[in-house]
Amino acid sequence: MRIFVRLLLLCLVLGVCQSENLLLPLKISPYNGSGELLLDRRSPLSEGISLASQAAGAVSFISMLNNLKGDVGRGYYLEVLIGTPTQKVNILVDTGSSNFAVAGSPYGNMNIYFKPELSSTYKSSDIEVSVKYTQGSWVGELGTDVVTIPKGPNGTVTISIATIIKSEDFFLPGINWQGILGLAYRMLAKPSSSVEPFFDSLVKQMGIPDVFSLQMCGAGLSLIGEEQANPVGGSLVMGGIEPSLYKGDIWYTPIKREWYYQIEVLKLEVGGQNLNLDCTEYNSDKAIVDSGTTLLRLPTNVFFAVIAAIKQTSKIEEFADEFWSGSQLACWAREATPWSYFPEISIYLRGENSTQSFRITMLPQLYIQPMADIGGQMECYRFGISSSSNGLVLGATMMEGFYVVFDRAQKRVGFSTSSCAVIDGSAVSEIAGPFSAADVSSNCINKGPRTEPALWIISYALIALCGVILLVSIILLIIPHSRRNGDGLTDDSSLIRHRWK
Repeated sequence: MRIFVRLLLLCLVLGVCQSENLLLPLKISPYNGSGELLLDRRSPLSEGISLASQAAGAVSFISMLNNLKGDVGRGYYLEVLIGTPTQKVNILVDTGSSNFAVAGSPYGNMNIYFKPELSSTYKSSDIEVSVKYTQGSWVGELGTDVVTIPKGPNGTVTISIATIIKSEDFFLPGINWQGILGLAYRMLAKPSSSVEPFFDSLVKQMGIPDVFSLQMCGAGLSLIGEEQANPVGGSLVMGGIEPSLYKGDIWYTPIKREWYYQIEVLKLEVGGQNLNLDCTEYNSDKAIVDSGTTLLRLPTNVFFAVIAAIKQTSKIEEFADEFWSGSQLACWAREATPWSYFPEISIYLRGENSTQSFRITMLPQLYIQPMADIGGQMECYRFGISSSSNGLVLGATMMEGFYVVFDRAQKRVGFSTSSCAVIDGSAVSEIAGPFSAADVSSNCINKGPRTEPALWIISYALIALCGVILLVSIILLIIPHSRRNGDGLTDDSSLIRHRWK
């Protein structure tokens, strides 16, 4: 019977643990419906937001032009003023995370950092927070302070800030930024969604529309060389859309889930040829728009299919595998045009009308990226696409060709050709549509991890099993350990005990 008791206690413990695990995820509700809205390629409402905000004086978009500087290949950053009196720092703009964090001590050759003890408005929360990225991590202490953006909305906002006290592979050598500005949703905030992200605070306290847009102007610029002495520019428009930053129409795709800016990819074409993969392959794990990721990252199966298609289209099989993996450069004579060897790559996104799609296309000038020249005679390039184990990521390689609108108010991301995505007088990005999505599944997003209802079913099953074991235990306690053989009854309790040993 001791074994029965132990089993019973084990079941009760499992039941309690399951219940506790189930309660935790219920604090967040990440999913958002993707409403069936008509596909209007240029949104009159978004343009209205832009004009109305400027007329009311709430937001001056002109003042936000060229408010970003870029370390090509290492991110775009914004100047902010923190605390009282103000301390000036540069903050990396990242749509793939949700914490606002800044160095609290020097790292390497970096001698600019935030000193909270010198700010009269800083308030510590005495809460430690740690954040890990695909590359790099940091540990910091949460607090609040006031922030002003010199080339942003007029006014001061109180925000949650993490002062970084320890980091690993986060602050790269030679970078010009000292922290990170996470622009994604509250669900990604650490240590929990109770930490209000920067842009949420900006919208709430300043009353600006819940929209921001991003232009990154590093297309075709060398990652190493003279260009680095003069950082490239870009614009983060907070509160709306600036018409001078894009050409043509804005095409919108629904945000499928409000954590990262998760969207739905329907298909890929290389040189105009469909890869013919199941559309769930493109959304394996997730497909997101992330300014903090340098390259265009593709799920492994998609990545190898793209390389095979490039080789077939361009007849360049002689390229070493190390070039495709990013560990080796390819070099040509300086006057050569290596981009002519490579095809354009198109990504089809679902439109707001779910029966339609549109495609965003990057020319090879965006993904065959100049790295350095050798003695003025040779120019060397890298492959700006990599494989990913955690989803498809439209990173800077793709985003530098487009003006990207993060319309959080209407739960959608917009794309238009960027006015600065031009090399040698030619545009290096294209948008076209609408196209029918009738040949694609109505839902290309893989089923996520087991949901709360499924876990409840499992929990109830475990509880039922424990109940059965409890009932058997009670019956065994009632039945005598021995029976009188003279009445034809046998003592089979030993048989039962052996079964459970």
